[in-house]
Amino acid sequence: MSIQETATLAFDGKIYELPVIRGTEGEIALDVGELRTLSGIITLDPGFANTGACTSAISFVDGEKGILRYRGYPIEQLAAQSSFVETAMLLIFGELPTQEERTEFGEMLGDQALLHEDLMHHFEGFPPNGHPMAILSAVINSLGAYNPDLLDIQTEDEFRQAVAKLISKVRTIAAFSYRKSIGRPIMYPDPSRSYCENFLHMMFSVPYREHVPTPEAVQALSLFLLVHADHEQNCSCSTVRMVGSSEANLFASVSSGICALWGRLHGGANSAVVQMLQHIHEGDFTTKECIERVKRKEFRLMGFGHRVYKKFDPRAKVLKACAKNLLDTLHIQDPLLDVAQELEEAALNDDFFISRKLYPNVDFYSGLILRALNIPLNMFPVMFSMGRMPGWIAHWHEQSLQTATRIHRPRQIYTGFQERQYVPMEARQA
Repeated sequence: MSIQETATLAFDGKIYELPVIRGTEGEIALDVGELRTLSGIITLDPGFANTGACTSAISFVDGEKGILRYRGYPIEQLAAQSSFVETAMLLIFGELPTQEERTEFGEMLGDQALLHEDLMHHFEGFPPNGHPMAILSAVINSLGAYNPDLLDIQTEDEFRQAVAKLISKVRTIAAFSYRKSIGRPIMYPDPSRSYCENFLHMMFSVPYREHVPTPEAVQALSLFLLVHADHEQNCSCSTVRMVGSSEANLFASVSSGICALWGRLHGGANSAVVQMLQHIHEGDFTTKECIERVKRKEFRLMGFGHRVYKKFDPRAKVLKACAKNLLDTLHIQDPLLDVAQELEEAALNDDFFISRKLYPNVDFYSGLILRALNIPLNMFPVMFSMGRMPGWIAHWHEQSLQTATRIHRPRQIYTGFQERQYVPMEARQA
């Protein structure tokens, strides 16, 4: 029988033994789950920067070494050899699919692309300029009402059906939300097209002219979605897990992830990068002035630095090459790419950024790819949501299978008033 490895905590003259948990990549954690019961002490970690909320086998990030792996596969290999749909299957089901499995799942995606006609009325309820993220989160949540048989998933077959519905319908809802926001007629999905080609068709085709994207555009979109598919316990993923811990259904849980992703510091970061580059290009300030203003802490340098990565974000390396190749093959002269490269070079040669380990992250180049694909700024977080859907589903499912899961309920350190007595209105002083 193996002996449980422990660490000791000394406080107020007493010693407490804390179990040590080791991950497969050498990560070490102290299990403080029983600390309050034993000692009355809790841990305080604002922003959960140093707190492990769960164990997970889905993705691995080593920020010190610039590593990202999905189910053990390096992101660089998946980016070069895989596709978004295949990678989604890897994340959700645990292994790369066989040809038969990939074909079967592709057919399921084709079958599930359409929306219930009654659901179409939801789009009519939003104002013409309604933000696509508001529409996306609301309609995804509404899918639960149209699939009551999948609100309490009990079998792998039911789970697979729910997965196909979400992965397929999220692109339909995303495209329809865009069409709604610009007042154009809805373009229905075409089952003869691939996943990414079908999305671009629904986005940009018109009744009298079908949009036929180039292979390079389809590949770039697939790569964009692939590198965003999962990133362990980020804000939106943790939100999905927290909502799911109450045994909320899959549709409601991933809808909560969309709402979390909408924030400027999460899914809105790549659009902020493009806006910053536009300011430089339009002459509001030069690259040098931008750098100096950041150093004076007048504003943040968007697209640089990461909560986890202390080296170059591996996703940024992949997307940088993709952005340049896409612009070259489409013969697009985007001045923002030149500005981005100039800004990157300036920052990477400045001691202020070097000492703080501020390197370009995934948002720095992803916006340029979306611009090249004619995706408008207000759709950027929607695109992020499409890409992140497999990760959210995978984490919800992994947690649902863990028998020891408890509803998430963080503690707090109270800093308000101590007990006071109620004062009647007439006795209160102004």
